[in-house]
Amino acid sequence: MQKLMGQLMNCYIDVDSVEDEDYVQVSQNRVRCSMTSLINWYKSVTKTLKKTDSETPSRKRASSSRHCQSPLVVVIFKDMESFTTKVLQDFIVISSQHIHELPLVLIFGIATSPMIIHSLLPHSVSSLLCIELFQSLSCKEHLSTLIDKLLLTDQFPFKLGEKVLRVLINIFLYHDLSVQNFIKGFQICVVEHFYSQPLSILCCQLEDIKKRVNALGHDQCENIRRLPSFRRYVENQVSEKQIALLTADDFLKEAVQKLLEDLHVYHENYVSVLRCLHVFTSSLPKYPLGKQIRELHCACLENRVWEIEEYESSLQLARMLNKSDLVTMLQQCVEIFVSSSGKEFDKTVEKLKEFLTQFQQLEVAEAFQDQDVSVSSQKELQKKTDLYHLQKTLLELKESRRSKKLTKFEMLRFEVVDYIDSLVRKYLVPADHKTLHEIMYFNTASVLREHMNAAPRIALHTALNNPYCYLKNQALKSDGGGISNKAPDICIAYRLHLECGRLINLVDWLEAFSTVVTAAEGPNADASSSDQVDDVVHARFIRAVSELELLGFIKPSKQKTDHVARLTWGGC
Repeated sequence: MQKLMGQLMNCYIDVDSVEDEDYVQVSQNRVRCSMTSLINWYKSVTKTLKKTDSETPSRKRASSSRHCQSPLVVVIFKDMESFTTKVLQDFIVISSQHIHELPLVLIFGIATSPMIIHSLLPHSVSSLLCIELFQSLSCKEHLSTLIDKLLLTDQFPFKLGEKVLRVLINIFLYHDLSVQNFIKGFQICVVEHFYSQPLSILCCQLEDIKKRVNALGHDQCENIRRLPSFRRYVENQVSEKQIALLTADDFLKEAVQKLLEDLHVYHENYVSVLRCLHVFTSSLPKYPLGKQIRELHCACLENRVWEIEEYESSLQLARMLNKSDLVTMLQQCVEIFVSSSGKEFDKTVEKLKEFLTQFQQLEVAEAFQDQDVSVSSQKELQKKTDLYHLQKTLLELKESRRSKKLTKFEMLRFEVVDYIDSLVRKYLVPADHKTLHEIMYFNTASVLREHMNAAPRIALHTALNNPYCYLKNQALKSDGGGISNKAPDICIAYRLHLECGRLINLVDWLEAFSTVVTAAEGPNADASSSDQVDDVVHARFIRAVSELELLGFIKPSKQKTDHVARLTWGGC
């Protein structure tokens, strides 16, 4: 409670940004932990606010009347279940007695069920609360918002490659469902990209490209020439331009500036067309291209999306949409392209509006005509009852349906779907097909896995089997694969236990351990100190075995008291 008061009275402290409680610094002025102190602080704060309001009479009275005369103090308990119940009960009871002087709003974060409130708080305490239940957005919706604001935008030049993005999403969906860990993974990608990629200096805003390109040195120009995407670009040029790109740095800088500007334009167009395609595919049955836009984004980054089977099935389903759904989708696409920062979509907007106008002007005469034809054919079927005429009529109907011409609506629907398909083929080219994509895209998924997917068992095996990997001590380096007596005791015991079967005899293990440890001593060692050495070795062996048991490599055996059971196999 004293810490809570310190946080309330020191409003400049950003507690949410600090995870370790030891780093939260409260004011050095000693605060007496009492409601009187809180009330006095609240009165001083509200007095200052009222004074500020009186100095700004231009504010509307209506806006202030909608709020309470005194502002509320909101206290958030992030995890109610882990909070001390007795302290929480006393705080609620004491606060209820001063509610008119200190208006409090308590927000409890509950991870289980709302009924936990009644199990943690007795009726005498819960009756003092005016409880209202509300639910925050799901973590998946927060992830979609995060991807939409960070990745599916042209405001930030840094992008994630397809494999890296899939690693982050898979960790989120199948491991922890933590948005905070997703953000940390994204931050790792940013750090790794700008640390490991020498040309990441060119990953900047559009207005800074020219200045940074002109500041490039000869070595950085050579790094650009080594990029695989740039080498493919050079191979497609004429011989004279190839020579200039590979030899003249000034000519190279001009080309790089143009290519980076094209890459920014590609991002602007890509996001808009991706959202438009998602409008069409997100409502299709069984969601062939995914329900979330992140799934569609990954598919577009991985391959040419129009070449995969799911895209073809999506087009077939889109060609069967009804008029109302199709018109609604076109209206959403118009809004997307109008709000887009891309400068190439003026004709696209005009074309989509033209489609909407044609839908509005469609006449339904063909539909009525088809209905009349179907009714007359059914009447003929009712008249002819013999099998021969019935088969003949059915065959005629089948042939007529095959040769039936498309209605105006069907033709217009096909035209709309084909136009969206042309936009996809033009603007949703995978990023790795663009020149200089390595500058803005982070594609090293293996580095991210090393940081995010911890493998403690493999790390333990490496440390115990080859301690030189971590300690970097030349005395521990063994070329023949033998066990060095200079290694830590636990490493010696671990290497010896790898040579055993399911059950390990402790006596044999101790003898082998003693042989390795005392290998450096000569055959003429002091016999008088042999007993003392044996006791020391025995103690070292017991400690090493206890550490291996603590790490989960062995356990006591119920079959034989002088044996332990081995728990790990395969060398890791």
